Amino acid sequence: MLPEQNLTQPMTTTIPLRPIVPVVPITYQTENDISANRRQELVDLMNQRLASGVDLQLQLKQAHWNVKGPNFIGLHELFDKVSEGVESYVDTIAERIVQLGGVAEGTVRTAASRSRLEEYPLDIANGSAHVEAVSKALSDFGHDARQTILEVTELNDADTADIFTEVSRGIDKWLWFVEAHSQATK
Repeated sequence: MLPEQNLTQPMTTTIPLRPIVPVVPITYQTENDISANRRQELVDLMNQRLASGVDLQLQLKQAHWNVKGPNFIGLHELFDKVSEGVESYVDTIAERIVQLGGVAEGTVRTAASRSRLEEYPLDIANGSAHVEAVSKALSDFGHDARQTILEVTELNDADTADIFTEVSRGIDKWLWFVEAHSQATK
């Protein structure tokens, strides 16, 4: 039997806030011939990109769920397909982190605190506004992917550079698909 509650008094519940604790780098032993110091640099860099990738994926779902207007179905389906494509890039980045002995730090809270993307506007509904916001997010993520290619090349990791070349190429294709909705002339 549950205890009786006084329904005339408002219930107050205090939820304790958890302190923000910096994540301590964790690496596992591996026979990978990249030095431990370089692997740690690579893991740190890729975890940053992973955070932005998770954020991008959820921004795309935000657009997918909330788009309105005469192009609803086309944009609704497109944003969902782009989100699925980004999900595969996120998975590839996370798996590369683990291959190098690191821990893929891909929780929503981690992504929110580390993402380099701008906050997605929650107050838009019109298809063209979503096209503009999604285009900006894709463009920013693509820029960071290309920057990552340069950075990991300096760290002599051709495999990670190849992964981010694939990500960059894919993001550019998705950006083209999305921007096509705002580039038509009469």
